Amino acid sequence: MRLDKFLKVMTLIKRRTVANEMADEGFVKLNGRVAKPSAQLKIGDILEIDSWNMYKRIEICALPEKGSVAKQDVDKYIKLLEYKAKEDVF
Repeated sequence: MRLDKFLKVMTLIKRRTVANEMADEGFVKLNGRVAKPSAQLKIGDILEIDSWNMYKRIEICALPEKGSVAKQDVDKYIKLLEYKAKEDVF
């Protein structure tokens, strides 16, 4: 599954276009390297999402077969390894 679609399906990012932009601008890493939106994911990959308000490090446990996943089932597909909320700089 493509990185941008995975981020959208897992509700890590609300829209696929936003996932594309974040990956293009270097805010998403796959196994320690900046990832393109079209990168193909596999089980065991580590995703890092570093946005303006939070940092998440996630392990992929499974890939969905269909195009959508219920919110209560997201934990079957990803494992949150690290989460940091960033404080406002204002």
